[in-house]
Amino acid sequence: MFLTRFIITIFHRVTQGLASRWRNVYYRILGVKIHGYVWMRQIEITRNFQDIQIADSCALDEGVVLLCSGESLNQSKIYIGSRTYINRNTFLDATESITIGKDCAIGPGCYITDHDHGLDLEVSPLAQPMVSKPTKIGDRVWIGANVTILKGVTIGNDSVVGAGSVVTKDLPESVIAVGVPCKVMKEKVNSEIQTVT
Repeated sequence: MFLTRFIITIFHRVTQGLASRWRNVYYRILGVKIHGYVWMRQIEITRNFQDIQIADSCALDEGVVLLCSGESLNQSKIYIGSRTYINRNTFLDATESITIGKDCAIGPGCYITDHDHGLDLEVSPLAQPMVSKPTKIGDRVWIGANVTILKGVTIGNDSVVGAGSVVTKDLPESVIAVGVPCKVMKEKVNSEIQTVT
């Protein structure tokens, strides 16, 4: 019984590894700029492949979607820094620029965007132009499960965003923020966490 389970486990790992390597080759051929090896489960990139750049040693889990809309620019619309892990069913939706730093952990079910539609009440939402502003997540940021990060937001290095939060405004470095809308609750000072009053 132990030997059978061991063989099945090894077989599973080998097939997952081969599938990930194949996806690296496949997306490179389509134009995604992949630096080094990126661990990829079954992800979705449907168009504008050349607008995506992924640094070395990243991991993209099952169901991650990278979507770039609009005309190609002279820069990457989605950039994911080295050693960043993006968990299951997270959606990155860019028309201008989403930048994610290195060594970040992004939980499952997140939505990160750099745009929305206009607010003219006389025109249907889909007929209105996209309004875009770059979204930036710094280095070593931890984003909890089911977080929404809206256009134009910058999250500073070493910050933590609690599960279920909706980030509508910039967050400074080294803070813990939660809520709808997301607000700073604690900050890291000299390696200690202090409550913000």
